[in-house]
Amino acid sequence: MDRLEIIASAFGVANLFLLVRRSIWNYAFGLAMVALYARIFLTARLYSDALLQIFFFAVQIYGWWHWQRDQAQEGEVVVERLGWRSRTRWMLVVVPAWALWSLAMRTYTDTLFPFWDGAVAALSIAAQILLARRLIENWWLWILVDVIAIGLYLTRGLTLTAGLYGLFLVMSVWGLIAWLRAEQRQRLGQRGVA
Repeated sequence: MDRLEIIASAFGVANLFLLVRRSIWNYAFGLAMVALYARIFLTARLYSDALLQIFFFAVQIYGWWHWQRDQAQEGEVVVERLGWRSRTRWMLVVVPAWALWSLAMRTYTDTLFPFWDGAVAALSIAAQILLARRLIENWWLWILVDVIAIGLYLTRGLTLTAGLYGLFLVMSVWGLIAWLRAEQRQRLGQRGVA
């Protein structure tokens, strides 16, 4: 077990715990985590995941800015939901992106699992963008990413990282429940004002 993986995992736990609580400080831990995981995944020849960390770094900065701008008066981050048309558009973009990315990984790299590596990449990109925009659907995608990633990381000997994603899976379910409750409280608060 690599010391770098232990540190990155600890940052990941802190990041997700703060995300579930809708704390803007999740982004400080998220930036540190993705910087460390870029190196870890590159060493493990999980190139999609390594490249993904660069994207995550940029989206973490965007998310920090977006969340700071859109806090409720009480300081809580307001959550929202996609409409059916938007969900369909996201699916029509994500599924082909997954296929194309997997094909590129199979063709141009020595990755061992291009389909699953591509799935983690494409779904994570979509989930991270939805998260930065405070959309509840991000948690459904993170749950799917976590399930796929656990198996993928176990095959590469990244046991601690697979365990971290197991914890992420539990916390993603918790995040989904917490955000659904927050959405309900927001609705009740809006009715009380109206």
